[in-house]
Parts: sequence; C-alpha cells; structure tokens
Amino acid sequence: MIEIKGLTKKYGSFYALNELNLTIKEGIVFGFVGANGAGKSTTFSILSTLLQPTDGEVTIDGINIMQNPEEIRKLIGYMPDFFGVYDQLKAEEYLDFFGSSYGIPAKQREKLIPQLLELVNLSHKRYEYVDVLSRGMKQRLCLARTLIHDPKVLILDEPASGLDPRARVEMRDILKQLKDMGKTILISSHILPELAEMCDEIGVIEQGKLIAHGSVAEIQAQLMGEKYISVKYKAGYDMKMAKQYFEEIPFVSSIEIIDYKVNFRFNGTDEDQMKLLRKMVEHELPILSFGEEEKDLEDVFMAITEEVERV
Repeated sequence: MIEIKGLTKKYGSFYALNELNLTIKEGIVFGFVGANGAGKSTTFSILSTLLQPTDGEVTIDGINIMQNPEEIRKLIGYMPDFFGVYDQLKAEEYLDFFGSSYGIPAKQREKLIPQLLELVNLSHKRYEYVDVLSRGMKQRLCLARTLIHDPKVLILDEPASGLDPRARVEMRDILKQLKDMGKTILISSHILPELAEMCDEIGVIEQGKLIAHGSVAEIQAQLMGEKYISVKYKAGYDMKMAKQYFEEIPFVSSIEIIDYKVNFRFNGTDEDQMKLLRKMVEHELPILSFGEEEKDLEDVFMAITEEVERV
C-alpha cells in the first residue's frame, strides 16, 4: 500500500529525515514511535503532500505522491497534531462544510454526516456548537472530518495528544473500528503502551532514521540477548549485602535496589541463569521470588534509542 524509498528531508546541513525506507501493508495499523524532533511529523507531512522531500520516492496505492499530489489527496485522510475547528459552526455544519469542499453532493452529505457522527460517538452533539465541545470531542470531530471522503489511508499525527484516559480509550476503540473497515492507518504517539495494543506493526524513528521496524514481539526480540531479572528478598534483609552479592556475579549489570527488590540486567544464557538461581539457593539467601521481567514497549524504545545516541 505504502512504499517509502530513501526518503530524505534536509534543512541546510540538518537532516530531518535521512534515507528512510519503509513498506506498510494494506489494512494494518502502523505506529510511529519517536521523541519530539525524531522525524515523525516530517514523514507524515510528506505523505500528506504538504511538504516536498529533498530526495527519495514515495508511492501510495501505486501512485507517486510527488508526481500526482491531487490523486493522493483523494486516497488519504490527514489529521495533524495541531488542528483548527470553526467555533461558530455546529458539529453538523462543520462536517457539511468539509464534505462540500470535497465535492460530495448535498443529498449524499445528508446521509453521510449522521453516520460519521455515530462512528465517533458524537450523535448527541450533532447540533452543538464546536466551541462548547471538550477537547476529546473536538479530536473525534476532527477524525470524522478526516473520514468525510472515505479515504483508504488515514494519517493521524498524535491523535491522542492531551486527552484524558477515558478519551484515549474512546479514540482507541474508534481506531479499531476503522481497522475492521479495512482502512490502512498510520499513527504516531508518545503513549507507547497504547501503541502496543493498537498497532500491528511499529517503527521506531530516531534522528531522522528508522532504527527498528516490525511487530511489537519482533522489536522486543531484538533485545532478547539481555534479560531483566527481579529478585525479591524477605523484609529486614540487608540490601547493601544483596547488592554486593550481585556485583560479583558475571553477566550482571545495571543493578537497582527498590525496597527489598534487586533488579538487574542479565546477558548470560539460560544455563547461566539456572546456575545463578542454584547458587543463591545453596547460599540460603532469604529470597521470596526470582523471575524474569518482560520488557514493555517503553523499555524497548528507551534501549534502542539509547544505542543510537551513543553512536
């Protein structure tokens, strides 16, 4: 569906994007993860035909975005991270205005607008002025506007930014419905655990480069050579002694003490881990639990981006 080859955007000597290569399949939800300034919004602006790249090629549904921007705009729905709403319009009028701008006939708009409002859970606000809507409602109204021309591809830049937990859940549920409708969705967010729940694939972008790409499980697997072990001691044990004990163990690094727990990174094999546990039992240490902790998406993101910053 989307092919990105060597995409580069340069401002003087600064690379906002540096030879980005990516393939996004049809009908999936793809999440862009990255810090501010990593290149997410630049990528989305280029895909939305709002920004010309310095170099590279992008096609959506086989159409070159630089050569046929008008055709691309029919295929995509773009929701920027900062968007404007017209406060003097009612929700229904707001959507009607954009539907007219896309050349949708009036009779078709009459049927379409109630359907879109129902999709984004705003049917009860149909005749309300936009300025009285909450931020979450305005976000959902903007999403409805993005859908007005029934695009194949949705490009959503930080759609959950600034929303309270309930509004984030509502937005996530709507995106799941859109995926079920066959839409290809690109979404960027700093809310990493939510991306893990929503997305089929994730790309980690840092300093204008794509540094990891795949399913959440595949990206996590990139760090499987290093495990996170947590050991819980009985209350009252001298944790300074516990720390000293692990400082002398091979394969152990980044030791952290939290109350009566010792957390550390372990880069040994499964056999090495078994030997460590056996040794602790033989020393009759007052251990209540010993186990490997799964790394969530935030752990993976921090670990991968730390490696880039060291280069």
